[in-house]
Order: sequence, then C-alpha cells, then structure tokens
Amino acid sequence: MTTAPPLRGISSMATRQVLAELTAAYAASAPQAGPVQIESVGGVDAAKRVAAGEVFDVVILASDAIDKLLAAGHLLPGSKVDWVHSGVAVAVPAGAPLPDLSSEDAVRAAVLAAPSISLSTGPSGVALAKLFERWGIAEQIAPRMVQAPPGVPVGSLVAKGEVALGFQQLSELLHVQGIQIAGPLPPAIQITTTFSAGIGAHSQQVNAARALLAYLASPAAAEAKNKQGMSPA
Repeated sequence: MTTAPPLRGISSMATRQVLAELTAAYAASAPQAGPVQIESVGGVDAAKRVAAGEVFDVVILASDAIDKLLAAGHLLPGSKVDWVHSGVAVAVPAGAPLPDLSSEDAVRAAVLAAPSISLSTGPSGVALAKLFERWGIAEQIAPRMVQAPPGVPVGSLVAKGEVALGFQQLSELLHVQGIQIAGPLPPAIQITTTFSAGIGAHSQQVNAARALLAYLASPAAAEAKNKQGMSPA
C-alpha cells in the first residue's frame, strides 16, 4: 500500500503543543492519509515565510494573519477554518508572591508594581500594549518592558528571572518549568485569540489538507484543546 506524501504545515508557537497531539491522533485515526509535518515558529516569521512564497499545504495562525494571507492570494480562497480559541494568563517566577488578578484595577496595580514586564510578539501582546495605553501607563512602564524575541516564550524569560510579570497565552505557559501561573486575565480585559487554518495556494494535496482541517475543527479534537488551556472555536 502506498501512503500519501507528508502534509507540510507551518504554525505559530501558541498552538505547537495542541497541534502535536492532534496531528498524532489524526495520523492514528486516518493511517491512509500519510504523515503530517507542522513546523512551529514565531507567528510573525511564519506569516513572512508564507508571504515570501514558501509552499505549505496548511498554514495555522491567528485569524487576522490568515485573513491577510488570504487577501494577498497566498492561501486557497474559501479554505479558512476557525478551530480554537486561546486566552491570556499571567505568570511569575516560581516561589514569587502571586499578584491579585481579580479585577481590571487589580491587574493595573500589579503591572505598575512589577519591576519588569513582558508580553508576547503575537496578537495578545499587541492587544495588551493597547490596554496599557488606554490605562495611561504605557510611558511610565516602558523602561521596565522586556520584549520577548519572536518564537521565544515569555514564560522562559520569567523562569530565568529576567521578567517578574509575564503575559502570554495560557497554552504557552502550561508546560514551562520554573514559573507559577497566577491565573487568567479577568473577564473584563481577557484577550481571546482565535486561531484559524488555511490551505496553501500552491498545495498539491488540497483534499488531504481539507481533511486535516476538518479534523482540527471537529468535536474529536475538543479534549486535546481543553487539556492545553484552550477551547474549541
């Protein structure tokens, strides 16, 4: 029996763990489909590589990044699938006191009190930067902001003690050693990123790619999403 060539994909780091679990489950449930190889890098870099013409069968990024790639003709029209929602949590170094995150005011006070703060380079980081501007504290805390390079988890900077208060999607903080997750942002300021997938405009395996995306969005994938601190879209 001949198996299909590998499906090649690219994703941002936020979905790396859940995709590893789901693509393994998919391969087990559909052995005739062939292997799935998804490379996870910083979301900004992933979008740049797709825009530069690198060929992928599936592209898995934040919804707005997928929209931009679709509009520019890098993805197959009509192939977009929303498959998972991801919220932001707050981390501190292991052993550090946990900040109060019970309200918007409490989070603002925690940010003002922190000697160093870090956000991701992804959509949640952009949204948080806007929140700090709305609070009128952006300039005040600018000298204490530590920018995580693309593809480097904020949690790793917290674990090394380089950052006292780190904001990142819960899915990216769950598996980091040396940190404590203080909790999610409160509902009033929670930032939910929807991750979507699309099929590369030059994919030679469109049907196989469609089958994978259907699986990622199916009820069968819900348990893995919940386990990784996410929720089905």
